[in-house]
Amino acid sequence: MTDTEVLRYTAFSGDPDGGNPAGVVLDASGLDEDAMLEIAAGLGYSETAFLTAPPEGLGGREGRSFTVRYFSPKAEVPFCGHATVATAVALGERIGPGELLLATRAGTVPVSVTAEDGRLRATLTSVEPHTEEIAADDLAEALAALDWPSADLDPQFPPRIAYAGARHLVLGAATRARLADLDYDFARLEALMRRLDLTTVQLVHRAGPREFHVRDPFPVGGVVEDPATGAAAAAFGAYARELGLVPEEAVLTLHQGADMGRPGVLTVELHAGDPRVRVGGTAVSIT
Repeated sequence: MTDTEVLRYTAFSGDPDGGNPAGVVLDASGLDEDAMLEIAAGLGYSETAFLTAPPEGLGGREGRSFTVRYFSPKAEVPFCGHATVATAVALGERIGPGELLLATRAGTVPVSVTAEDGRLRATLTSVEPHTEEIAADDLAEALAALDWPSADLDPQFPPRIAYAGARHLVLGAATRARLADLDYDFARLEALMRRLDLTTVQLVHRAGPREFHVRDPFPVGGVVEDPATGAAAAAFGAYARELGLVPEEAVLTLHQGADMGRPGVLTVELHAGDPRVRVGGTAVSIT
């Protein structure tokens, strides 16, 4: 592992002090699962992405298709949006803008890398999403772990588990102040999330018709909070469209990380007739 090059990028921000840091290993061909986990734990970022050769039959252009695995400091996760954006920008800096095709545990994820105003931007297309109800007892346990009275929920945002490559519990905060005041029982929320196979809890406050502030507790990954969460953004886009909170064709802006001093912006695109969700943003190397 001493010869493994580990890149450090932050996604969903053009400022190294903003967004969500991710590790990126562009050549993980010599690493096994234990080595990947050791690298991810050593970095301490919420996720690190590891690229290897694509599986046979994946398709895509030669040299622009890969297998990618994502590890938090504690475990492998099926999909990670911010590490995908970071990886795509890192690749774009080396092989140029264009289309990428990634084989993930959650499914095949196309990513488009474009150059805009001298900066690279990556937009991923999620696997097909869905939402499901959460049992009343499980919702009560989540609120207890968060120390949120049920009156603090926004009734326009029915609690749901949303999936677009990973599972996230979506809860609406009635006020921006409620969202900003995050002090939860780490072990209690982690236990519930492991039982429900949740990656994060997506806490949302609506700032405008297509603008939202979000936060994502991530105890199952070994960190208190994820600063910018692409997979949860994709899941939220599907949730918001399915429940009629936004139009079927829309571009949503999600602000995340400001409450923890790492502001970032995630763009969520919904296209009529296509159930998949697109999530885009910039990324920059952390030196």
